[in-house]
Amino acid sequence: MSTPVTLPKMGESVVEGTIIRWLKKEGDRVTEDEPIVEISTDKIDTELPSPASGVLAKILVGPDETVEVGAELAVIEEGEAAEGETKEAPAAEKEQEPAAREPAPPTEQEPAARAPSVQESGGAPGAVASPLVRKLARERSVDLSSVHGSGKGGRITKDDVVTASAGTARPGGTPPAPARRQEPVSSYTVPMGEHEDVAFDRIRQAIAKHMTMSLQTAAQLTNVVEVDVTRVAGLRARAKEDFSRREGFSLTFMPFIAAAVVQALRAFPEFNAHILEDGKTARLFREVNLGVAVGREEGLIVPVVHAADGMNLIGVARAIHDVGTRARTKGGLKPDDVVGGTISISNYGSMGGLMDTPIVSQPQVCILGTGAITKRPAVISVDGADAIAIRQMMFLSLTYDHRWIDGHKAALFNSRIKQILEEADFAHELGLDPDA
Repeated sequence: MSTPVTLPKMGESVVEGTIIRWLKKEGDRVTEDEPIVEISTDKIDTELPSPASGVLAKILVGPDETVEVGAELAVIEEGEAAEGETKEAPAAEKEQEPAAREPAPPTEQEPAARAPSVQESGGAPGAVASPLVRKLARERSVDLSSVHGSGKGGRITKDDVVTASAGTARPGGTPPAPARRQEPVSSYTVPMGEHEDVAFDRIRQAIAKHMTMSLQTAAQLTNVVEVDVTRVAGLRARAKEDFSRREGFSLTFMPFIAAAVVQALRAFPEFNAHILEDGKTARLFREVNLGVAVGREEGLIVPVVHAADGMNLIGVARAIHDVGTRARTKGGLKPDDVVGGTISISNYGSMGGLMDTPIVSQPQVCILGTGAITKRPAVISVDGADAIAIRQMMFLSLTYDHRWIDGHKAALFNSRIKQILEEADFAHELGLDPDA
């Protein structure tokens, strides 16, 4: 029996996908749910699992080819047909490959045998690295043969290349010597006195298309408020040591902001919505699926924390850490992780930005931008009198679609988020004494 491998639907706006590479070749035996091909859409790069067990009889779409959702990518033969194909393989092919068609285990002398399919010109032949990592290595003049891969199976990651280019890598995985903090640096280089034309890669093309479409579709405005997060900073300082020991990661300000957004949506549910394709209908959602923008070398991505409205502060922190970590790991996100968002947050403050105007991610109706938290003098009220004190301040910039949201509603919603953060009623969720 034949089973087709098709490109699945992976989000409301995803209509096509591009084959990155096949993880199996024709004639290979595969098991159900085993990854067989890497695909890219305008939402995510991911591995597609086999829909059945059998033999990969025919590959219909090759690397770098783009097809529409629902298109047939390959054919898997199950049952007797698959057994027959395995038994009747040409003699010449049998002489060239092991009968089981599985690669031999790597030896100390042959480390490259682990993943020959990812090799590409322009790097060390034995290095296991993706094309993106190899491109970065070429740009930074890093010899991949001298880099110890920290990824799964010895794969060289982007961070490995960045570390090596800074002069802190050591062959063979020996610990690097302590180094000074590196200044931010771009992955691009331009020859002295010349120029370089850099073609948009697949992910950059998808981002450009989506952002341009959003600006051309929505009537976008931005409302900005300044928030005193001194109380939140105090709660975080009191809780962070115990939190880190218990959870295994640091407590950041983002969970507080996300929790404030969820709370504010209870009073303003019209912000948790999509505008449908007719441009005349808004669909309001009961469940809050919170998109959290993650900046990566290969391009921005917005993984989604599903059902954030059912989580407390700790649960939101865990979920944001989880999707953020997986977003920065090749293959870490699955298609379900990047679809269904109903409202989004962009933390441009993590790079030191004070204020920005994020673009709404269609078909959502708003996105909240969070600026850097800085200490500065501010006027506060002490026993009814004005006083100047050093406070921790930040800007929140709410970009909204004026087709559905009016300016006064945006101001009220953003002000409600500000109020929740300044009151900082999160002590009980962190297990702290609110009166301490």
